[in-house]
Amino acid sequence: MSYPIPMSAEPSPLAVEPVEVIVALVVFAILFFLIRKFVVPTFEKTFAERTSAIEGGLKAAETKQAEADAKLHELEQQLADARHEAARIREEAREQGAQIVAEMRDQAQSESTRIVEHGKSQIEAERQQALTSLRAEVGALATSLAGRIVGESLEDDDRSSRVVDRFLADLELHEGARSAGDTTGGSTTSGGSV
Repeated sequence: MSYPIPMSAEPSPLAVEPVEVIVALVVFAILFFLIRKFVVPTFEKTFAERTSAIEGGLKAAETKQAEADAKLHELEQQLADARHEAARIREEAREQGAQIVAEMRDQAQSESTRIVEHGKSQIEAERQQALTSLRAEVGALATSLAGRIVGESLEDDDRSSRVVDRFLADLELHEGARSAGDTTGGSTTSGGSV
């Protein structure tokens, strides 16, 4: 069985009215125009600014990185130069130290030689003084002994001085001959009395 569809005067809720469609299209077109005219350029401007800011930041970062790399290279070069300079200064200091040590050694050697020479000259002077003193004492003793042996006084200074000088000269000759014989390997016998 079929039921007849009643025709009512009420429109269907799903039915579209052509006026509403036209109004909706006009409102959509106005909104589209306003968004396109005012909102989109602001978005594009903001997007372009952000893009340029990011690109500028990247370029600035690359520039800073390049500057930092150049500065690092320069600092590394300065550090290498400083190390070379320090090595050169150490080498110079080592050479100067060796030179100072050599100079001090030479000074010490010359001072030692001077002291030894001074000591030798002082010893020689003291030996000469002792020899003179000994010669005077030996002369006095010899004169006194000779006077006792001969039985007369040898108080004459000139005569006693000549006797003592001759005695000492003979003694030195005899000692010189004995030391010369000892150094040449020969042996001399002193049998006579002086």
